[in-house]
Formats: sequence, C-alpha cells, structure tokens
Amino acid sequence: LGCRKVAMLLPSGKVKKKNGKESIFTFVALLKACAKEKNLCKGKRIHGDILNRGLLQEKNPHLSTSLINMYAKCGLLAKAHELLERFSPQNVASWSALIAGYVGCECGVEALECFKLMRNRGISPDSIIFTCILKACSSVASLKMGEEIHGEVKKRGLLGDMVLGTALVDMYAKCDFLSQAHQVLGKLPIRNVVTWNTLISGYAQQSRNCHKAFNCLRQMQSEGITPNGVTFICVLKAIGSLGDVNKGKEIHDEIVDRNLLEKDIVLGNALIDMYVKCGLLTKAKQMLEKLPMRDVISWSSLITGYAHHRQCYEALSCYEQMRSEGLCPNVVTYVSIL
Repeated sequence: LGCRKVAMLLPSGKVKKKNGKESIFTFVALLKACAKEKNLCKGKRIHGDILNRGLLQEKNPHLSTSLINMYAKCGLLAKAHELLERFSPQNVASWSALIAGYVGCECGVEALECFKLMRNRGISPDSIIFTCILKACSSVASLKMGEEIHGEVKKRGLLGDMVLGTALVDMYAKCDFLSQAHQVLGKLPIRNVVTWNTLISGYAQQSRNCHKAFNCLRQMQSEGITPNGVTFICVLKAIGSLGDVNKGKEIHDEIVDRNLLEKDIVLGNALIDMYVKCGLLTKAKQMLEKLPMRDVISWSSLITGYAHHRQCYEALSCYEQMRSEGLCPNVVTYVSIL
C-alpha cells in the first residue's frame, strides 16, 4: 500500500487492540507512513495509542526506532532525541534515524555531536550513519572530521558502497578540496552518473577549475556512463563562466540529440544563461523562443544579459513579452529593468 493509503486506513490514528507482534507491525507501518507524509498530527495520536498500551515499555527496537524516525522526519528533533534516551535500546538503527533527522533539517553541528555521543557509548556506525555524517561534514565544511571518517571507511573496506563513496566525493568538493574529491572518485570500485555529477558540480562552482568540469564529462562518457540533465546543467554553468561558446554549442547539440529539452525547463534555462554569459544574446533569445516551456527565470536570464550589455530597448521589450505571457517578474527581473 502507498503511504497515504496506510495512513488513511485508521482515520482516528488508533489501532485496534491485538495481542502479539501483529499490532506492533501495524504501528510500525503507520509510523513509517506518517514519517513519509510528515503527518505529525496523526503520528502523535499513534504515539499516544502506543503509550496507552504500554508497548514502549517492552523495549521493542522496531517500534521505538519508527517513533524516533517519525519525529525526526517531522522536524521534532528534541522529541526524537528524548525518545532515544528513554525508550530505545540504543542500537545503530535508532541512532541512524536521529542523525539522519538532524542532517535532513540541515543541523550539521547537532548531527556531529550525536555521532560523537553514539561513539562514546560504544555503538559502531554502519555505512548509513557514515553517509549521513559525511553530509553533515559537507554542510558545515568540517574537513578534519570528514578526513577522519574517510580513514575509517577505508579501513573497514566500505568504499564499495556507491552511496557512501558519492558522499565522500561530495564532502571533499563542498570543503573546497576538489583534487582530493577527484582522487577519491578515481579510486572508487563503482561509480555512476550521480558520483560524477557531484564532482562536476564542485568544479563548476569554482571559476579557476571550470575547465575541469568539461573534462570530467568527457572522462565519464569514455567510461560508458551516460550524462543526465543535471550533468549538462553543471557543465553549462562551467562553460558560461569560461565564456567558451564553442564548447557550449557542442553541449547544446548533445542535449538536442537526446531530446532532453522537451521536459526539462531547468536545462533550457541553463542553456539560455550560458549563451548570455558568452555574450551571444541573439542566440540566447532564439533559444528561449524555441523552448517548449519557459518561466520567469528563462526571461530574467535574458533580460539581465541585455541590461548588462546596455541593450536597454531589448531588455524592456523582453519584459513586456514576459508580462504578456502571464508571468510575474521576480526580484532579479525588477533589478535588471530598473
């Protein structure tokens, strides 16, 4: 059953009284549904029913972990932490749910503190927790902790986990250590388009390394890995920073050959932005007119380009065209028009 259907099975949030494991499995399923839908109201009612039946006193790991996960996913991290301390058997699953909650709410410092507390209590992390902690290191740019985690992951032979390997690449990229990120990627036994996108995105963020983003694209393709829309968006950003219109046209042709513009408005906007930054405003306008979909970002990129190059009549004309399509200007549009 889908999560909404599970949550709707019992509108009151109550579970009919049953003995044994069957009722616990029902509660676990409902709590997972509430976590997925971020339905805190129903989750609290289910929690109340669990307490009334005294099920948490049984120290059931699946039930307590599901409760911790539900509160963490709904943003009540203090409540999740309280439950872990009071009812959880303090295993790796319960700590993983709490740490993942902190990371999901962009509380990187708190996630790292939980990790240290967990280690102090003698609980050994698994690949899921290592992945979460690497994300926390990325969010707070904690290179030192990230390097420590890398050493432990390598020592335990966990680099075969693609998700964990990608998190390592992302951590080094976010900590502005791209040479190490590239080195880690090169040593991974398995890598895919997501792993490569992580590195390419890192290079695209740094103007001095933008040319490496294009090189990574070609290396990825040489390994038989097909780029996706995210790959091309990152590469187009790098090409725009370089002002290399020849590479831009090369990428544009690849995108058209693969019919990626039909449903990806963000990719279309990236192409417009690339041509604008390369100074080809006529080409950018043609690109916009050919897009099957366009939004305020599409128009704002072009208007900004015209304003920057002092082509004021064209900027105002585009503004009027955008308004005629029923699109509402944003702050970027107004700044450029003013």
